[in-house]
Amino acid sequence: MKVRPCALIWQQTASNVEVLFMRYSYGGHDVFALPGGSPDRNETLPETIVREVQEELGVSVDVGEMILAGEMLLSQRNDDVLHVVFAGRNLQGIPVLNPIETTALELVWKPVSELHGLNLYPNVGKQLQAWFESAVDLGYVGRIEQQYFG
Repeated sequence: MKVRPCALIWQQTASNVEVLFMRYSYGGHDVFALPGGSPDRNETLPETIVREVQEELGVSVDVGEMILAGEMLLSQRNDDVLHVVFAGRNLQGIPVLNPIETTALELVWKPVSELHGLNLYPNVGKQLQAWFESAVDLGYVGRIEQQYFG
């Protein structure tokens, strides 16, 4: 099983709270991923997030509390992944995609109210909406049901 830490980075606008996603296209579908990636050897999960956000988006972020963790078991590809979502706070700079470091097509800010209806990777939109409503860390959420986008 691989481990993929990622950051939930958000901003308050005049009308709502928006979350930063990287947009990909798989099998003709838009898929939105939280910034993150695979740890290098001897790297902690927060260190991975700091590095990945710097490499892929050119910004820095403070890694806060762990919001949730859950497994995604993709029998189609045998890619079992433990996703760990951390709060990304104090964003420094303006995020811009670095095409050398990512295959994402663009960065998008999505309102929290839309998270449940997006194709997310990992598929935790409902859980993230609940976190924003309660501000209570969700801990282990179990199996993450993920649609496969070939």
